[in-house]
Amino acid sequence: MTSKLKALIPISSARELPLAEPAEVLSISTGIFLVELAAVLKAFENTHEFVFVTPDGKTPQLDINGMGLSFHAIEKIGNAYASTALEQHRKSFDVDRFRSRRASLVARREEELRLLERHLGRLPVSENLPNTDKEAAAFRGELVERLSRLEEKNFLSFQELVRRHRAPDDPFTFADFGFVHAPGGHAPMVDFRDNPWFGEILHLARENNVLTSLICHAPVALTSTSQRIDEQGWARPVAGNPFQGAKVAVAGKLGEKLMLKRGYPSVPGRRTRLTYFVEDALEEAGFKIAGTINPSSVKLSYDPALGLLTGNGPQAVDQQAQRIRSLLADRRTVSRAAKHA
Repeated sequence: MTSKLKALIPISSARELPLAEPAEVLSISTGIFLVELAAVLKAFENTHEFVFVTPDGKTPQLDINGMGLSFHAIEKIGNAYASTALEQHRKSFDVDRFRSRRASLVARREEELRLLERHLGRLPVSENLPNTDKEAAAFRGELVERLSRLEEKNFLSFQELVRRHRAPDDPFTFADFGFVHAPGGHAPMVDFRDNPWFGEILHLARENNVLTSLICHAPVALTSTSQRIDEQGWARPVAGNPFQGAKVAVAGKLGEKLMLKRGYPSVPGRRTRLTYFVEDALEEAGFKIAGTINPSSVKLSYDPALGLLTGNGPQAVDQQAQRIRSLLADRRTVSRAAKHA
């Protein structure tokens, strides 16, 4: 019996997203979007062993806002979001009737929760916000109770991961990974940006020919590649950063601004601003943005020299999972050809 291949899954453990405005609201409850991870878990659970890591080794939090049914429409997310928002603003809104009209989306969410149960264990859930999708807000109590019955699993920290790779008496090595995939949600804005330990991980992945996949807000981690960790554990600047200048698909500024006006991050009746936009942070760090006119359309960007695949949000996750599979298949073909050359 052959052992499974390995896949590295870095997940943000941030639970509060700072706000720039309004001044009296310092932060809002946040977490990761399961939809941006579950498609990858589904595609590879039979072939890969997943290694889950967080920046500090703490348990990540699930963002209840990412459990809204419109996000499970994937490529059709734009139309789904508009129709669900319209229906939820009606006085006659009924949760059960709302769900019955979207049975396929309910079924996909249930499938993703079962993947969470198999692989991630007990996770906390972010608090409902004033503009949280009404159906998702109603679902939160059931979700919290369901997840509370699971066993809590341990997560490696970024630091532990790097140290294990370097330890001469530890068989763990980055060379055993087939790919890296990091999901988004707003949480990565807190602990993926300018994180030298994540910078070291991304450089090690590239040096060991490991495909790296980042989606939605997770590509902000690329700002971390300007630093690496030396043998003494100190962060050092990278001269000639090979990642710099890469074209990146990411949660765009236009979509973020629309959500800040009437989506779940907005504080009702007040101007709401994030402390920064991921798109701006990447451009300031020397990266190029692969943008779209329509913020709900799918955009993937792949840099073959870096083995770097990025996607712009939940609408892209199915195509991104398929692209990971095809890229890994291409690499296996090349490897077999090289052995027989």
